Amino acid sequence: MIALAMFIGLISFVGMIIFLILGIVGAIRKSKNTKRNFIITGVCFVLFIAALSLGGDSSETDQAESPITETEENDEVEQEEPTEKEAVPDVEKEEEPVKEEPEQPKEEVKEEPQLTVSQQNAIRHAENYISTMPFSKTGLIEQLEYEGYSTEDATYAVDHIDVDWREQAVKHAKNYNDTMPMSRQGLIDQLMFEGHSQEDATYAADQIGL
Repeated sequence: MIALAMFIGLISFVGMIIFLILGIVGAIRKSKNTKRNFIITGVCFVLFIAALSLGGDSSETDQAESPITETEENDEVEQEEPTEKEAVPDVEKEEEPVKEEPEQPKEEVKEEPQLTVSQQNAIRHAENYISTMPFSKTGLIEQLEYEGYSTEDATYAVDHIDVDWREQAVKHAKNYNDTMPMSRQGLIDQLMFEGHSQEDATYAADQIGL
């Protein structure tokens, strides 16, 4: 509607200018068509004014309709929002709870106790003795105690050296057999006196052929 009004207004304005000029020229020249030209100019002027009025009314009508449209759109948005809000709780209900995995117990790292100077010396002393002559376990502990170590340090040292006590009994039996003749039972008794167990003493006697 606005486009039509603008088109009519433009044609009317152009026609009004043209016929106004023709009317003025005709008046100067005293032409017979002068009156007609002024009449047409007046008609064009009226059409131009009417087109302007029509265009103004159309603009006001569009402006009046626009708020109604925006209001309707806002109403539609407001009507849709509750639907979306209502759907949210359903989604939350459908979510499965996350299962927490139980924490695995951490392995405790056992720190080795620091040795005292006395324990370190007792270990070295025990290794020196066992490398030079055979000993039973109890015999070596007693020897370290004789050297001045406490029973705790002597026992700790003997427990922390790498020794095959049965092999020590065999070496002990060979030494006795090389230095003095003994019966089988006499050798077993002597080895037990030195601190070897009866089982190790019997094993040693068997190994040297008694």
